[in-house]
Amino acid sequence: MISRAVVRNLASFVLALLVSASPGSAEVADAGENGFTLRETATLSVPPAKAYAAMLEVGKWWGSDHTYSGDASNLSLEAKPGGCWCERLPSGGGVQHMTVVFLAPGKAVRLAGGLGPLQAIGVAGSMEWKFDPAETGTKVELRYTVGGYNPGGFKQLANGVEAVLKAQFDGYRRYAETGKR
Repeated sequence: MISRAVVRNLASFVLALLVSASPGSAEVADAGENGFTLRETATLSVPPAKAYAAMLEVGKWWGSDHTYSGDASNLSLEAKPGGCWCERLPSGGGVQHMTVVFLAPGKAVRLAGGLGPLQAIGVAGSMEWKFDPAETGTKVELRYTVGGYNPGGFKQLANGVEAVLKAQFDGYRRYAETGKR
């Protein structure tokens, strides 16, 4: 049986996805009836190896308010092909958010899957993180492409997902540069 806290956190996550995006550096690069692409970029003041390592520590920068358990420390990411971006739930439960499908240490990570409520609709997702050397550190690019079937299409859904992803990317950026979310 799922606890009330898990249900409450899931409801908060769903509501956040349905809210329109606030202005920011994230971008809905494309949105149509059958999918969308989101993009976020930043230049970090750390070398690529450190930016990459920080991304793999998802439980330290992802927001607890966007987890099923209500606690981001329950998140983990196995850095290997087939590795799980997973979340521990109470009573031995769990969630597989995404799966690692490509890994080039220090350079790129590609994951497959639908985050949060996207798992419950007929979609496939591809999230790619790229880490390129820059004059002042590392240029990080995050691209998340989702496609499939959603009653009512994806145009409205894209804005909510963009808002959530932007907040998580901002948390990642702060963590990579300061060690704090």
